[in-house]
Amino acid sequence: MGEFDLIRTFFTRPVRRAALGVGDDCALLAPTPGMQLAVSSDMLVEGRHFFADVDPLRLGHKALAVNLSDLAACGARPLAFTLALSLPRADTAWVGAFAQGLLALADAHDCELIGGDTTQGPLNICITVFGEVPAGQALLRSGARAGDDIYVSGTLGDARLALEALQGHVTLPPATLAAARLRLEMPTPRVALGQALRGIASSALDVSDGLLGDLGHILAQSRVGACIDTRLTGALLAAGLTENEELIRQCTLAGGDDYELCFTAAPEMRAQVAAAARASDTPVTRIGSAQARSGLRLLDAQGQELVKRYASFDHFSV
Repeated sequence: MGEFDLIRTFFTRPVRRAALGVGDDCALLAPTPGMQLAVSSDMLVEGRHFFADVDPLRLGHKALAVNLSDLAACGARPLAFTLALSLPRADTAWVGAFAQGLLALADAHDCELIGGDTTQGPLNICITVFGEVPAGQALLRSGARAGDDIYVSGTLGDARLALEALQGHVTLPPATLAAARLRLEMPTPRVALGQALRGIASSALDVSDGLLGDLGHILAQSRVGACIDTRLTGALLAAGLTENEELIRQCTLAGGDDYELCFTAAPEMRAQVAAAARASDTPVTRIGSAQARSGLRLLDAQGQELVKRYASFDHFSV
């Protein structure tokens, strides 16, 4: 199958909101009056972001999910996306399963594919996603204030736990590994929660490289510090490990690939945060607070500050 046959067969669909979709040199979007466009790009590279034997349906899901998570972190509603896909060969069975996973998630969030590119080369997926948010209402990293509560959505650490098991560093029961691997390969973008938090959260971002590293971006841009209760973060590991406290901390605090939201809100907004969580059917957990004193402090079960530091994922680390 040639390049354009592949595009026509798997990736050409009628557009509903875009003025022009797949088939021309550019797609055309017409933003709703009073709205701002939110745009984000993410790349997934074989051997760096996923294993070579990953289920292509799950990979298609994740490729879009990581981009939708960025929209969620800004409180934006998904509109459309483009796909740039490099393939070693035109394997129609693989591409068909990939497209199925990709477009099922796109349909679930009413986010239409409007263009992109395909080429032959090492397996590499790059998606640019477009959303919209009312002007002046986007959630940013720079709005946290001393005294704000710090929250995370969903669960943390299971994706990292799956990675540790798949790399042979830990041994997990089959059912535990299957559940953790699902979190690694098919994360849930918290799109509804992000929109529900507009006007409530003072800052937000998605947890992609590890909680502490990503939270550090909020602290830097908001010029505040933070104190985190590790008893609360440890309970967020859905796998329910209890016997390895250090592994639990490593996974939940610096694991990466969670694609949950980390956000801050003033204490007087606790009822509104709880209402947003219910409305979006997404659990949230208050794990600490922003502080005027700079730096990030971790408290253990006895309320004592942990000395050990936890490093999050860095694409250019050794």
